[in-house]
Amino acid sequence: MAIRGVLFDFSGTLFRLEPGPAWFRGLGDGAGSPLSEDAEAKLIVRLTAPAGEEAGLPPELRDAWNRRDLDASLHQTVYQAIIREAGIDEKLAEPLYRRLIDPAYWRPYPDTASALRGLRAGGIRTAVVSNIVWDVRSALASIDAAELVDEYALSYVEGAMKPDLKLFQIACERLGVEPAETLMVGDSPEADGAAAELGCTVAIVPPLPTDQRPAALLDVLGKHGLLDSAPA
Repeated sequence: MAIRGVLFDFSGTLFRLEPGPAWFRGLGDGAGSPLSEDAEAKLIVRLTAPAGEEAGLPPELRDAWNRRDLDASLHQTVYQAIIREAGIDEKLAEPLYRRLIDPAYWRPYPDTASALRGLRAGGIRTAVVSNIVWDVRSALASIDAAELVDEYALSYVEGAMKPDLKLFQIACERLGVEPAETLMVGDSPEADGAAAELGCTVAIVPPLPTDQRPAALLDVLGKHGLLDSAPA
């Protein structure tokens, strides 16, 4: 069956959180001194860890980790705890958390806009399906791509997190396509790969730093014959 719709994960697929030195600009420890390079590196590793244990989350919040993308308040509690456990002063927990969910600190992969433009040109409908607690349209708008996505199924809005099949079902229904006519592109075999249980075709891309993954989205879409009408 021909593919008529494409679902995209957001984090690690279309965009990636890449704090860098600017993320810490204007912040300091409890004494007002700049954070050390070691403290910055340790924090970034923990904030991007795939599991609560690896992030250094306190045991009493491990269950909350599994529900963090359903509720903005819970998400903040979890990540501010991770920041504190990394040895960062309590006073910096909230401002650092605010930067974590600020689209200005998320970078698009080099081919994100081109992939979305190509699908729009080819008449393929698209949706973003993401475990997240903020509206990703603002990040896509920063590269003039928000209007290139037809639908959004975001965990904090829909009350479900991948690998729950509900998010994929919602996206397919809103696009008006059957799962068997749908390609799910994501970076997590566990979360995004679950779409296969619904009947979707699944393609996994590596969540590498943006400068190390120039064309994975275009490669996947090209492999499935979806970019014949893509603009140069």
